[in-house]
Amino acid sequence: MAGRPISLSDFPEGVRLATPSDGAALARIYGPIIADTAISFETDVPDASEMTRRVEETTQTHPWLVMEDASGVIGYAYGCPHRKRVAYQWSCEVSAYVDARARGTGVGRMLYQTLFSLLKAQGYVRAFAGIVLPNAASVGLHEACGFEPVGIYQGVGFKFGRWHDVGWWGFALNDLSEDPSSPIPWSEISAQYVPAT
Repeated sequence: MAGRPISLSDFPEGVRLATPSDGAALARIYGPIIADTAISFETDVPDASEMTRRVEETTQTHPWLVMEDASGVIGYAYGCPHRKRVAYQWSCEVSAYVDARARGTGVGRMLYQTLFSLLKAQGYVRAFAGIVLPNAASVGLHEACGFEPVGIYQGVGFKFGRWHDVGWWGFALNDLSEDPSSPIPWSEISAQYVPAT
């Protein structure tokens, strides 16, 4: 089921694999989203060391990408497990966050398109994204990337003194198979995406 692994030369300009050293840049982008919005249901803003830990943990199983320009990292996207039970192993969740100054410039779409190619090559079948509603910009991004709505968790989270709905969108990475092989952990294939030194 796993697809053809894409090469580094297939990555859009500025997109690369995240490394633990990106922790501070990731925290800079993500922190205001937690502190100032309900887009994330987290309430404690993670520091650079925590974001470093998350990159190290996530990339054991799923890819984490960043996009940078001359000023540094301006966005990131990653995959993670959808649920823990074995039958869910072919599904994953994805998230993308873009620095405020770079939103609406196509950064999120480029990150997602590259991420999907990697997840497809690993053998994942479905990707899901949860969006705290209302969030027209995020809905627009996901639907522009090919996601379709699959349902809404009504009143599922409480933050900033009110209850919030979360909509779920799904994206088909690979065709359904009657005998699927388990997805390949990212840690087993990530080395092929590291530039030669």
